[in-house]
Amino acid sequence: MIAATADVAADAVIGDGSSIWHLAQVREGARLGRDCVVGRGAYIGTGVQMGDACKVQNYALVYEPASLADGVFIGPAVVLTNDTYPRAINPDGTLKSAHDWTPVGVTIEHGASIGARATCVAPVTIGAWATVAAGAVVVKDVPAYALVAGVPARRIGWVGRAGVPLADEGDDHWRCPATGTMYVEADGVLLEEQL
Repeated sequence: MIAATADVAADAVIGDGSSIWHLAQVREGARLGRDCVVGRGAYIGTGVQMGDACKVQNYALVYEPASLADGVFIGPAVVLTNDTYPRAINPDGTLKSAHDWTPVGVTIEHGASIGARATCVAPVTIGAWATVAAGAVVVKDVPAYALVAGVPARRIGWVGRAGVPLADEGDDHWRCPATGTMYVEADGVLLEEQL
């Protein structure tokens, strides 16, 4: 479903079952997987890659060359940047053009969530199933299952696949209160416990 008021480039690829809502823009060469939702007024930049079942909420800005794996959630008014050293003009005062800088992207891995009004400053990678709290500013990579918050964002805990903060069971073991899944932490990395 593509709303009549959405602006979708002719060469953008939109997967089956996906929805592009009122005033959203999907630029040239963007590829959206199956069952994605792009909310009102959201922007998907040129060549952005989105996996299946991603949700980009209202007024989020996903600038190229961002890459979103399957099941990624982008909250309302999130910004994924693409210019490490932004300037409107060159050192000689001339207006900067697309040829005067190289875009860098944000990579978001499987199942990760970015909370409302958070900003991810490229180049960063958000690990699988991680959660970035609302309003956070991410300036460095976020490990899988991490819960990060603040400006700049810092890890304040761990979350499981359900997105619920994990309970510390002691001895570097963590339990998901929603699913009962156990996790093991070692050297700042969290992994699902294999039985």
